[in-house]
Amino acid sequence: MITEYLIIAAVIAVIILTGQATARWAGVPSAIPLVLFGAGAGFLPVMAEAVVPPDVILNLYLPLLVYHAAFLTAPRETRRDAVPISALAFGLTCVTAIAVAGAVQISVPAIGWAAALALGAAVAPTDPVSATSIMQRVGAPRRMVTILEGESLVNDAVALTLFGLAITALSEKITLAAGGLMLLRVVVGGVLYGLLVGWLIARIRRRIVDTGAQIVVSLVTPFLAYLPAEHFGMSGVLATVTTGFYLGTRANGLLQPKSRLAGTAFWDVLAFLLESSLFVLLGLELRQVLAAVSDYSAAALAGAAVLIIGVVVLVRPLWTLAAFPLVTRMTGRHLSFEHVGRAQRLVMGWAGMRGAITLGIALSIPMTVPHRPLLIFLAAAVVLATLLGQATTLGPLLRRLGLGESGRTVVEEARAREAIVEAAVARLDDLTAGGEVDEHTAQVYRQLLELRLDKVRAFLGDTGTSPQEPMSSAGTRPGTAGAGLRRRLAQAQRERLEELYRKGKVSADIRRRLIHELDLDAHRRSASAH
Repeated sequence: MITEYLIIAAVIAVIILTGQATARWAGVPSAIPLVLFGAGAGFLPVMAEAVVPPDVILNLYLPLLVYHAAFLTAPRETRRDAVPISALAFGLTCVTAIAVAGAVQISVPAIGWAAALALGAAVAPTDPVSATSIMQRVGAPRRMVTILEGESLVNDAVALTLFGLAITALSEKITLAAGGLMLLRVVVGGVLYGLLVGWLIARIRRRIVDTGAQIVVSLVTPFLAYLPAEHFGMSGVLATVTTGFYLGTRANGLLQPKSRLAGTAFWDVLAFLLESSLFVLLGLELRQVLAAVSDYSAAALAGAAVLIIGVVVLVRPLWTLAAFPLVTRMTGRHLSFEHVGRAQRLVMGWAGMRGAITLGIALSIPMTVPHRPLLIFLAAAVVLATLLGQATTLGPLLRRLGLGESGRTVVEEARAREAIVEAAVARLDDLTAGGEVDEHTAQVYRQLLELRLDKVRAFLGDTGTSPQEPMSSAGTRPGTAGAGLRRRLAQAQRERLEELYRKGKVSADIRRRLIHELDLDAHRRSASAH
């Protein structure tokens, strides 16, 4: 049995590598070849054992994926754009789930409202990776990307909460009053428990120096948030999201550069494997799903799929074009929408691709739910249709509407580099004036820093020189005094970068990228010292 599991894991790994290479070659979303290759592998005799139980998807994949997304959330941007994010994450998610449930009742009435709502909850949340990667590559306005990222984080929790209520309604009758009390317990309890777990983990991680131990704690954290919350009738997803957000906003103060580098690399690889393997697992299950829905005619399956895809695709732009202007009529003080024009709302409405979270929710539907194969089939149809249709046309739509600003981000990053190097020069001058650094050493470091300043300023002067280079503050032989000075100069750069972020001068992506470079430099210095 162990040998068979190892063979299955090896086949899935080969499919992931081949699928990713094929996607790059063909210029299509990686989900397409992953599902197709997975479906092909389903005909291999050994892969008949590769059906993952729904509980594994729900209790393993989803906590890790939502925790990773929450940890990387940009707190300043999310807070600033709370109104449009809430309008999408709460309003649109609920409207989409209900609209899809209604479409299911029209096309396949035998499914029932509870199961139909479970499908609606599965296809309601969007995939942030597909949309934001395209928009960042084209250079879309940063605020649009931020709103979509914030929405995708919150709507996962909203959709999974609706999904849990729908699954519960399949096994027991829920009155309106009981449902309201249950929702209150699920939501409030999940958030409060998530805050408690985040607070405890933050204090534990401050006392851990070993990098390996830090990674182990980070890996265990989503399960500490998710599983107990679910056991006691609270929302495990909301608990996990809250914990991830709480720790993500404090990551720079919790971790040393070496731990931050190792943790980032570990979680990037883990998220890649989880998301890719979900598409492969869908492909592997597709053969059984198609066999199970063979009782329906091809016309009935196609009609139901087209209707639900149409609802999913059309409800979103209708909401962004109609609901956003209505928000400005709310009484009281709220966020101004003058920078979210009609063209931007149209793009955000079209950026509604579904991905790994939708697949994870669909595959986690219990085996006992009636019409489960049909629900998975319809969810898969929505995922593939939106990735193939919307993901491939989003870039051209952005360019046609004139929303590409590819040079803006580059200039913003260059100005941030200029500002933090200037902060290092100022700190060096203060240390020299205070007698903590001798003039000869100060002159060496000043020359190195000024060379970097000249390079960045040349780029800002449109000379065509690339401003990117490692954030190194060193160039002399390592020594105790030199190492201490480099650390203090790096700290000055970090402080200046945090100040720029707080004032809204740089985005969370640029801040994260420059912190990563500073961490790399600190790690190189530490390695060379040993």
